[in-house]
Amino acid sequence: MIDIIAFDADDTLWHNESIYFQAKTEFADLYAGNLSSNQVLQQLNDTEIHNLQYYGYGIKSFSLSMIETALGIDPERVDAAALRQVLDIAKEMLTAEVQLLDQVEETIATLSSDYKLMLITKGDLFEQDGKVNRSRIAHHFQIIEIVSEKTSQRYKKLLAKYSINPQSFLMVGNSMRSDILPVIEIGGQAIYIPYPDIWEHEKVNQDYIDKNSYYELGDISQLPELIKKIER
Repeated sequence: MIDIIAFDADDTLWHNESIYFQAKTEFADLYAGNLSSNQVLQQLNDTEIHNLQYYGYGIKSFSLSMIETALGIDPERVDAAALRQVLDIAKEMLTAEVQLLDQVEETIATLSSDYKLMLITKGDLFEQDGKVNRSRIAHHFQIIEIVSEKTSQRYKKLLAKYSINPQSFLMVGNSMRSDILPVIEIGGQAIYIPYPDIWEHEKVNQDYIDKNSYYELGDISQLPELIKKIER
């Protein structure tokens, strides 16, 4: 029996990676004269992943990584004008419209009439809270949690906080690393809905993952029917 259905937000309910992709492209264009676009993007990605231990996730962290990458590529060009360009990219990201994935609004509304819904998203509190409020679907969720990281220990603490039995907990997300594997580890159920693009940091080698330990769907519109099957 499923007591609560939890959802990831970024790239599960609304587009997120596409915003980062656009920002990275704009940043690479700024320094394309020094390195190839692919080299700039690789340096930015490496810097971003390295800085997670210091700044965590989110656009503010990403902005600091852009500045650090620029300093490494061409410190003489990191002047007031260059910093302004980086800040403009960040502000565009922070104010971008929240674009729901196809069928999300209808699916969430349908499920909320029969199940208690929970939203678990990771990242900067201010940034994620803003996206949740602009999403137009926040009212369907009884519980909203913004966390710094998604690990098995974090999920355990969240479930304990709300007295949720792991066996009756179902997580839906697009990241195998953050939404699926940690939930399986604590005895919960998980549904994987891949997003076309995924950040390098979220990728895992799926060759060694038991395909029978989770469910997989092509898109969120298939979710209500799958949940009925799981319940049966």
